[in-house]
Amino acid sequence: MKARRGEYGFDAPYVPALMLLGSLPLWFGAVRSLMRSELVGFVTMGVSAAFLVFCAGTFIFTTRTGKFRVWDELLAGLSLRGDERVLDVGCGRGAVLLLAAERLTTGKATGIDLWSATDQSGNALQATQQNAAAEGVSERVELHTGDMRKLPFADASFELIVSSLAIHNVPDAAGRAQAVQEIVRVLRPGGRVLLADFKYVADYSKTLKEAGLHEVTTRGLGVRFWYGGPWAATSVVTARR
Repeated sequence: MKARRGEYGFDAPYVPALMLLGSLPLWFGAVRSLMRSELVGFVTMGVSAAFLVFCAGTFIFTTRTGKFRVWDELLAGLSLRGDERVLDVGCGRGAVLLLAAERLTTGKATGIDLWSATDQSGNALQATQQNAAAEGVSERVELHTGDMRKLPFADASFELIVSSLAIHNVPDAAGRAQAVQEIVRVLRPGGRVLLADFKYVADYSKTLKEAGLHEVTTRGLGVRFWYGGPWAATSVVTARR
């Protein structure tokens, strides 16, 4: 995968920040225990502090590097022709959207988001436009502001629909199911879906099956897509209409 030229911020930036902040009093406690020759306290607090740093490290690696490599491989495995219409639901600053756009020639990569800076630092339509320009794909990218539960697109508009760590932000199960149903609605016959998330993937799979999609499978994406550890490991649900 070629080096990214855009600036993609951090996913949920408060999470690794809290992890690192939480490790500080533990480090101080470990040093204090060592000075007092309290071996149990030193080991307990030292290991706890190191664990939080490890969690923050995996989170930062995923958001800055890992997710790009994994999605590049996922998209490569699709063998796109280049003329597809692609939709990224909850595109954020364009990490997946622009990787897809780079694989298009006459096709179009469309992104839609509500542009919440809580879920991703600096998330804004203008930031994604700037990233598209930096990656040299502006002419193949189209951006919309909208709710994934009511996509502003006609039925059967896209050959490929992707979403990465976005659908879980819908707060209720009914809303998440509605978002997946909307994805099915705007997917063309024969089109493919890839939904990556670290929770609710079983629900996404169930909704896709109930909507009549075929070849619905779920698999883990490995350590490169951990948001802090294996308890927040990302999986991808794939399906075909």
